[in-house]
Amino acid sequence: MDESCFEISAKQVTIEVKDEATGRVFRRELPIDFYENANFLRLQGENLDGSVSQLVFYSARGVQRLKDLTGHGADHDNCGTH
Repeated sequence: MDESCFEISAKQVTIEVKDEATGRVFRRELPIDFYENANFLRLQGENLDGSVSQLVFYSARGVQRLKDLTGHGADHDNCGTH
């Protein structure tokens, strides 16, 4: 992600796929909430019954921060003792 941009969000995503058998490219716009920052990327939508469903993909930085927050990280100070 670009260093000057700290987060990205949208209420719709565009998916583009190339079919392996035919080589044709297909593009779809989907009503999926998208949110990304330096720690994770989250896709959120609805199940068939209308309840919320989401997928979260953590970056390496996000995994490390999650470990630190839950007490499973290394015993070192990332903030320089302040």
